[in-house]
Amino acid sequence: MPAALREVIARHRLSARHSLGQHFLLDANLTTRIVREAGALDGRHVVEVGPGPGGLTRALLNSNAADVTVVEIDPRAVAAMLELQAASGPRLKVVAGDAMALDLADLVPSPRLIVANLPFNVATPLLVGWLRKASRWERLTLMFQQEVAERICATPGSPPYGRLAVLAQWCCTTELRLRIPPAAFVPSPKVSSAVVVLCPHAAQPEAALFAVMERLTAAAFGQRRKMLRGALRGLGGEALLARAAVAPERRAETLTVAEFDRLARLL
Repeated sequence: MPAALREVIARHRLSARHSLGQHFLLDANLTTRIVREAGALDGRHVVEVGPGPGGLTRALLNSNAADVTVVEIDPRAVAAMLELQAASGPRLKVVAGDAMALDLADLVPSPRLIVANLPFNVATPLLVGWLRKASRWERLTLMFQQEVAERICATPGSPPYGRLAVLAQWCCTTELRLRIPPAAFVPSPKVSSAVVVLCPHAAQPEAALFAVMERLTAAAFGQRRKMLRGALRGLGGEALLARAAVAPERRAETLTVAEFDRLARLL
């Protein structure tokens, strides 16, 4: 039987570190709800990034997942996970390492999913890296700062709509499922969090096209107040826009994902 989470935190001196973007979610009702939002886990191989003391990990182990692989950079949390592994058995696999430097899809066979309360400081680059190879994942259920979650799910013309929304929605359907207040975490962050479920589309862009889209959206949203004729000058400007049937005086936040797709394919 695993020890209580607060005992684990005390024994391994697992005070959350700002430098690692750590905020621990210990409420079993909430972690169970997150696992429920992740959908059917039967027979799936689940990867969790940044488990900390293991609140979400325990909820995942209580599901019908085939196994759970945790990736943790903090040696204190790795020790806590090894303790949980000893109590839980071989369904839990522990990888000590930096998720930013690993291809997580190589760690587990298909069908594979990610379910994670992501460290605040690397959440966006982790997501973009996974989107580059979205076809390898069945589903991603991820917790972000609420502001980031809203940017991922934003619609054209809304204030949060930007590069992250285009990249995410180009590769996946996105849905904000659950908002979590700061008080639910230890320690309490200054902002609320939210869970987003991303389901990759059946057809995914090739790596070269994804790289073009990254360049295109970086230029388009780099100076949001600029008309596209100016923002995309280095990528073909008005000539490119004319070929895509996009008015040059429009701004990036008004373009749909389909229009960005058209521009990227022309590039």
